[in-house]
Amino acid sequence: MARPPDNPAAAKSRSDDSALIRELALLLDETNLTEIEIERAGLRVRVARNISITASVPASAQAVAIPAAAAAAPAAVTDVSKHPGVVPSPMVGTAYWASEPGAKPFIEVGSRVSVGETLLIIEAMKTMNQIPSPRAGIVTQILVEDGQPVEFGEPLVIIE
Repeated sequence: MARPPDNPAAAKSRSDDSALIRELALLLDETNLTEIEIERAGLRVRVARNISITASVPASAQAVAIPAAAAAAPAAVTDVSKHPGVVPSPMVGTAYWASEPGAKPFIEVGSRVSVGETLLIIEAMKTMNQIPSPRAGIVTQILVEDGQPVEFGEPLVIIE
């Protein structure tokens, strides 16, 4: 059984804190963020949710054949984030395959890329950031869907 509060001000503070946490949780859902933290009047609140990130290859990319040597190497690495050819996300945002809806994607599985070539775009804070290739090679996997939210360090593409 809950004990009545000794101090009405303390009860109001706890009620305000609960309302703030609920508001932050709703903001997480609305913005597809995984974590938010604020500090106000000496009170620090962090609200986070656990999500599982799965790597997937889009249906259009599954039909593309890649050379046998390139196909054998990814099978040996089970954690794609540890793959030597992985390109991690440099920021939090939304990944897009093309410069605009309906446009040709920057890359596809099997594409040959050079250093500095745009792999995809990540929109962060209403700014479109081109993600350049850190190395030359062949794109063997695209690990994010078009329009998918991405986290900092999340694997985006594998280039071999």
